[in-house]
Amino acid sequence: MENNVLKIGIIGLGVVGTGVVKALSKFDNIKILKAAVRNKNKKREIDVQYITDDPFEIANDPEIDVVVEVAGGVDPCLDVLKTAIKNKKHIVTANKELLAKFGDEIFSLANENNVTVLYEAAVAGGIPIIGPIKTTLRGNEFNKVMGILNGTTNYILTKMEEDGVSYLECLKDAQKLGYAEADPTNDVEGFDTMFKIAILSNIVFHKKIDYKKIYREGITKITQDDIKCAKELGYKIKLIGLAQKLENDELDIRVHPVLVEENSMLAKISNAINTVQLEGAPVGSVMFTGPGAGEGPTASSVVGDILAIAAEISYTDTILPSTRVKTDVQAKQADILNTKNSYFLAINAQNARGTIGTIGSVCAENNINLQSILQKGIKEDNTALIVVITETSYEKDIQNAVKKLNEQNIKVTNLIRVI
Repeated sequence: MENNVLKIGIIGLGVVGTGVVKALSKFDNIKILKAAVRNKNKKREIDVQYITDDPFEIANDPEIDVVVEVAGGVDPCLDVLKTAIKNKKHIVTANKELLAKFGDEIFSLANENNVTVLYEAAVAGGIPIIGPIKTTLRGNEFNKVMGILNGTTNYILTKMEEDGVSYLECLKDAQKLGYAEADPTNDVEGFDTMFKIAILSNIVFHKKIDYKKIYREGITKITQDDIKCAKELGYKIKLIGLAQKLENDELDIRVHPVLVEENSMLAKISNAINTVQLEGAPVGSVMFTGPGAGEGPTASSVVGDILAIAAEISYTDTILPSTRVKTDVQAKQADILNTKNSYFLAINAQNARGTIGTIGSVCAENNINLQSILQKGIKEDNTALIVVITETSYEKDIQNAVKKLNEQNIKVTNLIRVI
């Protein structure tokens, strides 16, 4: 860092990268030397002096102090960042997929080369959550972290409830507004939330997390019937990421839709807003809420990380030691079949005597107590929608009960966990 000016190279000039460049223009102590993009000839609304289509130019440039990566994906970002780290450059990234899959490798290499990797923007966009966990909340022993971590899915579920239209109609609306990509799989199938809860679990529980062992389920099966019945029973449906300690020192980490009580704080998080809730001692329960994606919120977190490095780089050889990740212990991750939950079952069955009795019997045979049961009219084909809420049961028992019901032509059309 020469003349108290931090020199950076930025990889990616999409929505977030553009926001970062705009925000950094206000700071005289930050200079963008180079930007790497996929298409050099694309017209842009910002002016960057030097643009390349080779990100390794940035990783290998001896003048650059910090590499800012907001391109996303694994290839070529993994190799580029590893090269930059070996060249003693600090890293700021918003890449949740990269960190969830290869974070251990990246952080270990960074520690070996005495550089820091900051990634506030990788989880929950503009919400400051990683910094507080590693600093002001560091004295806590947490037993649970949970959140609405994807704005696209939360927007779709909100519109389904408010407008009374189908999932597909709400998805199209989200795509028109720019909340969802042309291929929305990463969001609606829960991959994005899975990467984020993996990162949060790592820093909250100080253990390596295998993202491949995280149970993942998206929102594509949620219907208007599910939304309406949940509302009638006093619930709303949200997609959450959850990680919690179990008694046997296992971590229960998963992503799936849940029913939350309509008067709860989670139920009040609507549209594209994100929230993260932590439970531990001595703090108790704390909640962070704000915009989870987009140019401004994500750029806010990226720029904050850059400025944190700029504030220390001239004064110490070890930048921000409290933010470094040092986890040598692999987490024991629970199989969802061994977890306990309450359940919402949406059932389609013939309108015949004994159907509800059969449902009760099958549940009883599998150690499942029923909390409530609701029948919603008779359709033209003489079938009825029956909704069941269970008491807390083992996942393996509920799955076996679902199998038995389906075998008796009592079709379980959806299973949603209740928290």
